[in-house]
Amino acid sequence: MLSRFLGPRYGELAKNWIPTAGMWSTVGAVGLVWVTDWRLVLDWVLYINGKFKKDD
Repeated sequence: MLSRFLGPRYGELAKNWIPTAGMWSTVGAVGLVWVTDWRLVLDWVLYINGKFKKDD
């Protein structure tokens, strides 16, 4: 529907930018994990969360 208004040129441009946008999204997600508390994020990973048990 959007390509009907914008034309095929912008559809091709969007297809070309999908890998770049995906890569930057991945870099942003990894950067967010790096900036925040990494143990908080890794507690949700099934294999890794058993390795960081807290001694209470």
